[in-house]
Amino acid sequence: MTDITPHWAIAIHGGAGSMTPDIFDAAMIAAHEAGLAAALEAGRAVLAGGGSAVDAVTAAVCALEDDPHFNAGRGAVFTYHGTNELDAAIMAGETRAAGAVAGVTNTRSPVRLARTVMEAGPHVFLSGTGAEEFARDHGVEQVDPAWFAIPERRRQLDEMKMRKDGWFDADMKYGTVGAVACDAAGHVAAATSTGGLTGKRWGRIGDSPLIGAGTYADDRAGAVSCTGSGEQFIRSGAAHEICARMRLTGDSADQAARAVLAEIGTMGGVGGVIVVTPAGETAMAFTTPGMFRARADSTGAQNVAIFGENWVAP
Repeated sequence: MTDITPHWAIAIHGGAGSMTPDIFDAAMIAAHEAGLAAALEAGRAVLAGGGSAVDAVTAAVCALEDDPHFNAGRGAVFTYHGTNELDAAIMAGETRAAGAVAGVTNTRSPVRLARTVMEAGPHVFLSGTGAEEFARDHGVEQVDPAWFAIPERRRQLDEMKMRKDGWFDADMKYGTVGAVACDAAGHVAAATSTGGLTGKRWGRIGDSPLIGAGTYADDRAGAVSCTGSGEQFIRSGAAHEICARMRLTGDSADQAARAVLAEIGTMGGVGGVIVVTPAGETAMAFTTPGMFRARADSTGAQNVAIFGENWVAP
């Protein structure tokens, strides 16, 4: 008998980087796992209730943006000059509609603003004061920049500035957040949000808000959200490249993810990706010591992890 049960799936990440068990105590592990679980549940509930993949990734990423343990929204890292500059993107695989913002400083949820750009604006990518103007014009919630200023992130900036071997977070200790989902109709979506690199300067923008680099979704292949050394992910067009390999070469999600991460490695980059297909299959791959990650699907499977081997969901 043919299985006609609708399949949905969601995967999320809270960044790939240098996190290892020896630098994370039990309280830190518990806090990050709780944040991942809460974000996963926010997205899972949407899909289990028959909601869309776009709604699911929005809900999951919004939850991570509000959690100060992750480098997005309220937990965003500081720039070299002591400000918080936020980037985000979202894409719907059914239509390949997309929205992205960069360098915003007053919008509470950058991913909600990116979605508003996708759904209500004539453009794909807005930045800085223009993006903030668009947010105000469309009623996207604004906050005082002090709302993002977490003392621990300030300490991390001060610590980094005292180092003599670099002026930004080259070790990627505080990664990006993202989500990918497939809904019961077989449509996929991806969303990514970040505060960027600790100590970034000159309005630096990484791969997260760049459609095709850090975020991509296409119902013909899958949806991808990336985290890692943004410059190399940009140069490789990582998220689009994974989808292109799946669509044109027949690679599985895992094969495509690993191949693109290997290519990024030849450029000197590291990081991780999460992928979902229109069939509800998920894959997670990373080349860093750890990646905050979680997944759930319509079979009842659910996983939350931080450390361990390069992990691929069953």
